[in-house]
Amino acid sequence: MASFEYKAIKADGRTTNGSIEAGGRQDAFRKMESQGLRPIRLTERKTESPTSSQSASRSLLPWQSGKITFKMLENFTRLLSSLLSAGVPLSRALVILYREAATPSAGERWKAVHDFVVDGMSLAASMGRFPDTFPKVYVAMVEAGETGGFLDIVLGQIADFQSRDKELRGKVLSAMIYPVVLLFLALAVLVFLMVFFIPRFKVLFEGFDAALPLLTQVIVGCSAFCQTYGFFILIGVGIAGVVFRNWLATNNGRRRFEQVMLNLPVIGPLNAQFAMARFCRMLGTLLNAGVPLIQGLNVARRSIGNQILVDAVSDSIERVKKGDSLARSLSDCRVLFHGSILEMISVAEESGRLDDELIRLAATTEKELDQQLKMAVSLMEPLMLFLIAGFIGTIFIGMVIPIFTIQDYIK
Repeated sequence: MASFEYKAIKADGRTTNGSIEAGGRQDAFRKMESQGLRPIRLTERKTESPTSSQSASRSLLPWQSGKITFKMLENFTRLLSSLLSAGVPLSRALVILYREAATPSAGERWKAVHDFVVDGMSLAASMGRFPDTFPKVYVAMVEAGETGGFLDIVLGQIADFQSRDKELRGKVLSAMIYPVVLLFLALAVLVFLMVFFIPRFKVLFEGFDAALPLLTQVIVGCSAFCQTYGFFILIGVGIAGVVFRNWLATNNGRRRFEQVMLNLPVIGPLNAQFAMARFCRMLGTLLNAGVPLIQGLNVARRSIGNQILVDAVSDSIERVKKGDSLARSLSDCRVLFHGSILEMISVAEESGRLDDELIRLAATTEKELDQQLKMAVSLMEPLMLFLIAGFIGTIFIGMVIPIFTIQDYIK
């Protein structure tokens, strides 16, 4: 028997709180109805034994935080799709998943979704209660699958989409690792030279009371400035970072930042291609699963990530609702869809192969994006090395030049 705490409405309309012993949630609902109570909230009281709490603590390693990882969510989605395809009822499938969860935190989250479903909520609404685990695009796709009656197919498509999206993001991040490491190394070397290396030369020069060259004076002045105000510079950078992050959290700040990113020479086109690939893959996946075009467009536009581009696609959706073709409606959003892509979408619409063509376009764009990223990184590496060598070389020359004149003062 399990113990449940409830909040319910009595027959006279007043609310009451209490607890009840039952064999399960359904049994608890029946007992409350027999007492003339209409349940508002019903939660199971957790009574952990010492052994169970010890086993739960052992299941989490010291470095594990209990957060639902991307891999956990992908496994949950794929297994739920397989169970539903095999004819297992949704509530029973969720029970199986939370009992077989890899970690206690995952089990608690899947059980919470199960409890909301048993209470009468839809699966999409239940997942929407946990935005930290289920993204808005995920919930929207589940809602589309529930509405159309092909939830198992949509869940399988979500798992495939998540896997490909993670792979594409991984390529972007891996391509940026080396330039970022070079940048941090350059900053570390520059700080070391300015704070620890140059001051020792400064003492040497002052001992000879020599007139330093202009370049050396500038370098020594920068070093003295960093030594005197370095701590305040770090504080200022930290404050600026916090202010910038808070500004990005606002709607206006986020839009301005996204607009600047789109206008950058190299990053802008790459960002637009990445958004277009996600949009095409998501829309093609939904159409392949049987989701209507308008509903699929409303879900797919949320996957773009850039609000400027989302607004542009939203205007296209309104044109589709009025009867325009998809290709003609998307022609206003030239940042995402170029002429050749619109032509391919138009031909696919006429031939009835829009879903397959969108997925093919996404795959082709992802390959081109991968090649462009590799080319951009290959060009960025020598440029950064040249800049690093230029900074360090300038400092070295500025500190070595006075050494050649020291012997004149010795004589």
